[in-house]
Amino acid sequence: MDSRTRIAARVAEIEPFHVMEVQTAARALEAAGRSVIHLEIGEPDFPTPQPVLDAAQRAIAGGGIYYTSALGLPELREAIAAHYAGHYGVRVSPERVIVTAGSSAALLLVMALLVGRDERILLADPGYPCNRTFVRLLEGEAAGIPVGPDTRYQLTADLVERHWTPQTRGVLVATPSNPTGTTIPHDEMRKIAAAVAHRGGCLIVDEIYLGLTYGERPRSVLDYADDAFVVSSFSKYFNMTGWRLGWIVAPERHVRDLEKLAQNLYISPATPSQRAALACFTPETAAIVEARRRSFEARRDLLLPALRDIGFAVPVTPTGGFFIYADCSRFGDDSERFCRDVLEGAGVACTPGIDFGIHRARHHVRFAYTIDEGKLSEGIARMRSFLS
Repeated sequence: MDSRTRIAARVAEIEPFHVMEVQTAARALEAAGRSVIHLEIGEPDFPTPQPVLDAAQRAIAGGGIYYTSALGLPELREAIAAHYAGHYGVRVSPERVIVTAGSSAALLLVMALLVGRDERILLADPGYPCNRTFVRLLEGEAAGIPVGPDTRYQLTADLVERHWTPQTRGVLVATPSNPTGTTIPHDEMRKIAAAVAHRGGCLIVDEIYLGLTYGERPRSVLDYADDAFVVSSFSKYFNMTGWRLGWIVAPERHVRDLEKLAQNLYISPATPSQRAALACFTPETAAIVEARRRSFEARRDLLLPALRDIGFAVPVTPTGGFFIYADCSRFGDDSERFCRDVLEGAGVACTPGIDFGIHRARHHVRFAYTIDEGKLSEGIARMRSFLS
């Protein structure tokens, strides 16, 4: 083979992001004149709050858009630390906060810090697909552990203990989870943290959807596991998806090494995005995003019983985020084909379970309730008519 055409083996082992291919097919139908209800993309339909837009405009007009420290603006790190105290009742030193170029960059930084060649990270299957990819890019092994309704589609301390090996470096959990919208009960999270610490491993917790929690008080893992790596984002709760801004709360001894990695990977987070994000922590923005959180909860309460009534099995009520992971096996044993048929036949786009792992993936689909209740009702009616 000509060496100029050869690519790294890791590329062949990385699956495409199937949800984006569903979206492409949906856009093609729309271009041909069809109406499509979008339940596939995990992006809030709400615009960035106006106070954040105003802050960005002031920053750009003032010319303060040069590189910042790779760790982020000091005042933004302080604001994030204050948010943990005010919103979650957790004291976090600003020195432990690292602002990143999106939560994807945050996850990549943590994996680059921790994962060596052939070392394992335990994850839930189903789970967010990019997490597996980050581990593989660093020549590690993403060890997916099959989970189901009996554990709320989440890892447990018992599962961690049973799957731990000498090559295991740590555990990555997400609460609330994408794609299932489920959370890990606080007592179970304590046990997981203890099990990982007992084995000398590292605990990484994806709290990207923590602000979008329903029916219970959201609690950060930092409330009882101060040594965990916490990854979060401005995208979901604060409706800043395209601004590409996230953060890490890391053990203080690792901040310098994470800073070095950030310097080399992307120099610094986008300065206009950081200055805009400072307005996320004002009372005006807090009122806006909390009202939107209640809207997401109302959307869940509309979609969930309707899906069950149509014939989908959803044995665990999602308590966070904006996703429902539904068993579609009543309608066939190929979720990819099912999504294609529903898109073409009903004009409703949803995501096949094969995006999120291999455990019963062809029997599940993910619905994102990121559209208004009128569109949700229309999508429900279309699916009910088509599937009946």
